[in-house]
Amino acid sequence: MRHVDLDSLRRYCLLMARFPLNPTIKSFARIFKESGFSLYVVGGAVRDHLLGIPIEDYDFTTDARPHEVMALFRKVIPTGIDHGTVSVHYRGQVYEVTTFRSEGVYLDNRHPSSVDFITSLEEDLKRRDFTINAFAVDCNTAQTIDLVEGRSDLDARLIRAIGDPVARFDEDGLRILRACRIAAKIGFDIEESTLAAMQAKASNLKAVSGERIRDELFKLLTGAYVRKGLEYLKESGSLAVILPEVMEGDGIEQGGMHHEDVLGHGFSTCHWASALGAKVEVRLAALLHDIGKSRTVALGQGRNTFIGHEEVGSQMTRAIMGRLKTSGETRDLVVDLVAHHMFNYETDWSDSAVRRFVRRVGLNRLDDLFTLRLADQLAIHGSVDMTLMDELRARIEGIIKSGDALSVKDLAIGGTALMALGIPKGPMIGSTLSYLLETVLDDPNQNTVEQLTTIAERYWRLSSTS
Repeated sequence: MRHVDLDSLRRYCLLMARFPLNPTIKSFARIFKESGFSLYVVGGAVRDHLLGIPIEDYDFTTDARPHEVMALFRKVIPTGIDHGTVSVHYRGQVYEVTTFRSEGVYLDNRHPSSVDFITSLEEDLKRRDFTINAFAVDCNTAQTIDLVEGRSDLDARLIRAIGDPVARFDEDGLRILRACRIAAKIGFDIEESTLAAMQAKASNLKAVSGERIRDELFKLLTGAYVRKGLEYLKESGSLAVILPEVMEGDGIEQGGMHHEDVLGHGFSTCHWASALGAKVEVRLAALLHDIGKSRTVALGQGRNTFIGHEEVGSQMTRAIMGRLKTSGETRDLVVDLVAHHMFNYETDWSDSAVRRFVRRVGLNRLDDLFTLRLADQLAIHGSVDMTLMDELRARIEGIIKSGDALSVKDLAIGGTALMALGIPKGPMIGSTLSYLLETVLDDPNQNTVEQLTTIAERYWRLSSTS
């Protein structure tokens, strides 16, 4: 009698069980059926159900042509109609529906030269990326369909390209990142020939837009197995293409209390940021926080030094964020975290020093910076003494509670009041406000209308005569 382990048996039972279709999806599918069309749930939703993990979103495929889908519903957006995809707004949900299709040759490692709409579900599934992403669920019977042996790879915990892996990655270079992202999400290994094809075709990622790379990278960083995803990025050659600045740290030893090279430490810090539940921007900053070390390294006896690496790293990070086409808000947060990650609080800091620290970092950045510091220390030591950080937090909370000015907007007077004193509008107003802030950071008692008016007038006179 063949032995069946419990994990495989659980997956088999899930595969045989009906897929959970909620009433809205059943109603949605009924409209297709009554019009003579079929409808299937495909892709990651089915895979995640079979693994017993929450379904994030649903993708559908149908034998109805795009114009036929658009005729069935009141509100349909032709989001990718040239490739057979429309977004249907139905009962408060937005469902992406793609017509069964076959594809012509890929001339740019990203987009097919032509798309033909077909009526065969089997042919449609065979053009997809990985076997575990090619399950389909009949939306009328709720039965799961496996036409590419996805179940065996699910049991073996493998990510395997459908058919010829080289052809799959020649068709779409982004699939290389997607394999790493799936590994980071569900912890599966990448099958040997699939990984070899990823290595051979990693350069195809050069044809992929920064936005698409950003989206896959950010999803990878939020995976439960982020370290595994990062290791596959490195092993596949993808990291050297999409983040060459990070790969520069490979083999650069640090010594001292560090037990990993710069690249490995970045991976570990990112892992710990994930374990601490950090937002994706902090996880990215954790990966990037030491990239400046590759360009500032000075060899020493038993311990190398990297003077100014945080400043160099922040400049490198700004270039990376531009390449990934992130929002300005995301860019500034990640750049600032990298720039300030080397803060070194000591008990003998004056209150003025604490206020200047808050001013320099930004009150809204402190929690993220502290999380990054914790992840950094955990990556080095495996544990962390929270005494000094807790003390700094308490001091900052005390300063906030006392109402001390920490930014220009906290000053008792503003630009309008300064112009009323006769100070000309323009750079002089900004310069004066900065001077007043420096004054009250040293002595919060100076933050009154009377005091700041006197100081501003004196500063303006001296500046005018100098």
